[in-house]
Amino acid sequence: MDIDRPPFPRTVASDAWITGEAWIESVVRPGPAPSTQIDSVTFAPGARTRWHRHDGEQVLVVTAGIGLVQRKGGPVEAIRTGDRVRIKPGEWHWHGARTTSSMTHLAIEHLPHEGECAEFGERVGTLPGEPEVAAVSRAVVLDQELPDDLAVRRVEVRRITIEPNGVAGAHVHNGPVFGSIETGSVKYQVGDDDPRILQPGDVFYEPASDRISHFDGQEQGVTFLAYFPLTKGQDATLDML
Repeated sequence: MDIDRPPFPRTVASDAWITGEAWIESVVRPGPAPSTQIDSVTFAPGARTRWHRHDGEQVLVVTAGIGLVQRKGGPVEAIRTGDRVRIKPGEWHWHGARTTSSMTHLAIEHLPHEGECAEFGERVGTLPGEPEVAAVSRAVVLDQELPDDLAVRRVEVRRITIEPNGVAGAHVHNGPVFGSIETGSVKYQVGDDDPRILQPGDVFYEPASDRISHFDGQEQGVTFLAYFPLTKGQDATLDML
């Protein structure tokens, strides 16, 4: 195992495929074909690739800022931190930063054979206008009804961490629990339902008295927020089974 720590070396992107300034940090270098290459690419405001296409599939994961992407024949679309873009083999497209902000993304590319796997075309022309990006983004990730007889008077929020490969053990709560994964991942199972892996951004709901069969930290461990709606005078409890 190797651990690399910042700052990482980066190179200036070639103007043969970029308009403006961009910098590349190699994350995973390709090996013998077929292989995978992963680069972290930072675009200065207004910097964009030329139109281009890849022999293999490419996935972009935005890690900072707000950018733009467009496929041939499609609209210009805004992408922001956390968004993922899947580009099909042979699909003409371009991507880069907005005029007013920088953008960094991971470029994950499948290289099906040796040699150059990208074909570049013309520069991106002047855009008639950039898509609006809301200053605040809202998304409903869970909408859960509570029992009619639950007279909620307060909500307790706990940040809970389970160490790598830590096992919480089967248990039940005396009230409903909502949760949101912050970091790491956990094997989660309610009753005899199929177990699933929860990762950052995933949410869950545990009805009162339902058996939580598994809540097991994976290799990275897990940190999550747990929300306990409580009635007057009630304390949140957990009973091991």
